[in-house]
Amino acid sequence: MANNIIKEGDRSPRIILHEPTGSTVEVLLYGAQVISWKNERREELLFMSNKAVCKPPKPVRGGIPICFPQFANFGSLEQHGFARNRLWLLDEDPSPLTPANNQSSADLLLKSTEDDLKTWPYRFELRLRIAVSAGKLTLIPRVRNVDNKAFSFTLALRNYFSVSDVSEVRVEGLETLDYFDNLMKRERYTEQADAITFDGEIDRVYLSTPTKIAIIDHEKKRTIVLRKEGMVDAVLWNPWDKKAKAIPDLGDEDYKTMLCLDAAAVENPINLKPFEEWKGRQELSIVSSSYFSGQLDPQKVLNGLR
Repeated sequence: MANNIIKEGDRSPRIILHEPTGSTVEVLLYGAQVISWKNERREELLFMSNKAVCKPPKPVRGGIPICFPQFANFGSLEQHGFARNRLWLLDEDPSPLTPANNQSSADLLLKSTEDDLKTWPYRFELRLRIAVSAGKLTLIPRVRNVDNKAFSFTLALRNYFSVSDVSEVRVEGLETLDYFDNLMKRERYTEQADAITFDGEIDRVYLSTPTKIAIIDHEKKRTIVLRKEGMVDAVLWNPWDKKAKAIPDLGDEDYKTMLCLDAAAVENPINLKPFEEWKGRQELSIVSSSYFSGQLDPQKVLNGLR
């Protein structure tokens, strides 16, 4: 594994994973953040801001940052918690998971420091398994309470997906669900649309969501499928034009080619007693869209994939 760590100047050390058909994943040790996922045709599947800064102390705008022990401002800590702003270590003992395959998977570990304990007074171990296979990227986060007192946390895997044009894509799987609208002081609403499309800023936490959600992108002729376990909520975010201009590390036009769909545990924080462990799982896959009279059948995507 050590041979896979790449160090360049003052940039964060990173790991490159690859699998036999040619897919690759790039992971920063800073924040354990996936910053690139390319398929066998070398197409980038994750969004990365054209103003992204790939060196500490800021997380990178794009890829898949991990939000822990707090999502957004659902608590008193810094926005999205501190895990994305820490240097992680390689995890030499990921048990009970089997040891990682050095080529196509990696295990990273974050332990609480004395500085962390000043702002969040609980000792924890946060582990992340990242694995790439043909057409698939899997992340397995695990949180262990190594303190002598219980704690609770919220968590999200913030997935910045690359899309052709956000105003042309749609999301299937969240219809009829309740959501918190962060643009409306976190008021609770029920989704009325048959499929979610985008014509302005969106910042919503969908509650008690299904295990499978899809982003259908006609122009790229592909569908992104998110499967998740242990994270019952899902977050949709796009800043749109005005807010994009106010975000320093996001290009003015970047919002057009990105969409965040996060696996999250937000509404009901996860509670851990001393020495208990929580485990989640997120599996991202890319499916080539099949057309019938020029239209994609989303039910084939949502129901036909196992």
